[in-house]
Amino acid sequence: MKYSSPSDIKVLFIGTPSIAEKVLRSLYDNHFSIVGVVSQEDKKVGRKGVLTPSPVKKFALEKGLSIYTPHKIRIDYDFAKEMEFDVIVCIAYGQIMPMEFLSLAKIGALNLHGSLLPELRGASPIQTALLEGRNYTGVTLMEMGKGMDDGLMYAKKQVTIDENDNSTSLFEKVGDASSELILETLLPYANGELVGEKQDESLATFTRKFKAEDEYISLEKPRKEILGLIRALSDEPGAYLYWGDKKMKILSAHFIDGKANEPGELLYSKKTMDLSCIDGLLRLDKIQLEGKKVMDVASFLNGSRERENKLH
Repeated sequence: MKYSSPSDIKVLFIGTPSIAEKVLRSLYDNHFSIVGVVSQEDKKVGRKGVLTPSPVKKFALEKGLSIYTPHKIRIDYDFAKEMEFDVIVCIAYGQIMPMEFLSLAKIGALNLHGSLLPELRGASPIQTALLEGRNYTGVTLMEMGKGMDDGLMYAKKQVTIDENDNSTSLFEKVGDASSELILETLLPYANGELVGEKQDESLATFTRKFKAEDEYISLEKPRKEILGLIRALSDEPGAYLYWGDKKMKILSAHFIDGKANEPGELLYSKKTMDLSCIDGLLRLDKIQLEGKKVMDVASFLNGSRERENKLH
């Protein structure tokens, strides 16, 4: 069958966060036939624990699209057996999908992975690119299968990482690139015009899911690694040290010249606060003290008489 226009292609879309909502919106606005949307279950958000739908679910509800939120898709995918769809398009869903489910797609199942494969496979490619201090990353359109991000690659798009990028801004960039890539490739893919390329396993690198304990900044590490962690975890959940007995999230910082003292020691001017690391100084730009709002350091110093000698 020849697909002559986007509306001919029946898509089952799978994704959860804002980066995925951006891709879903792009497919919808460009008239692909979205026959169903799969997302994670509603999560408790905020101090009151209000059950909140994912950005993808919110969009699906706004547009009247059929939405499914299985608790465990590896055992609960009967809903898909009742549907007809040509292609699965997935980005940042958050669960592993069984082959029996993926094989329900008439043509195939595609994933938009947030790196230039085979590098940075796994759960945190965007954050890890920042953690490692890379100058660029990208998105790969790939075939989904049994392995971890090891399927055939159909297309790539590179994304530049600027020195002021953090996780929030880089997710936006990768989301934009993913939206562009799927619009450029989905129709040719459906018509069998794209040739898949095998990944070179010798070049594969892997990422892991960040845990709560990873958010604490180790002052035993060089400042490049500390800054990488700050960028990787900003704006949420935030990397932190302790200001007295309170957590202080460091959401933005940059290198400055100068002689460092003992790691963790703070150096002040009227409007600046510098953190001593084992190999130099980091000037803190944006922080959040536990129980307070996010603010720039100058505002924090202006509004607080406290001056801790050290972060720990």
